[in-house]
Amino acid sequence: MTSYVVLLPGDESHWSSATMEERKATYAKHTRFAEMLAARGDKITGGAELTHSSGARVVRRVGDRLEVTEGPYAESVEQLTGFYCVDTDDLDGLLECVGILAGPDGGIEVREAVESSDPEAG
Repeated sequence: MTSYVVLLPGDESHWSSATMEERKATYAKHTRFAEMLAARGDKITGGAELTHSSGARVVRRVGDRLEVTEGPYAESVEQLTGFYCVDTDDLDGLLECVGILAGPDGGIEVREAVESSDPEAG
């Protein structure tokens, strides 16, 4: 099986102001996504909802020292709000499942993970 990472962008301000019904509808989409993958024999091997990007720290090496700044790496409306790690032999099928989570405002990125045992990868 091939491992993929499903990156979930989102507008954090919408989530912060979402009603309980809107949040439940979003979580229901994620449940359907997981159920659809399981029914196909695919496996979610990891993932998480991320905390608000205002709590992020960005670490950079500047010469011989580390520089740590607060807040998200990118200044944009959308931030990375969560991710899934999925093992599947069928990328097209995975993309169909990801369509359950996709909205009209932004795209969900799906990327193949590099196998750690392959020193030539990257």
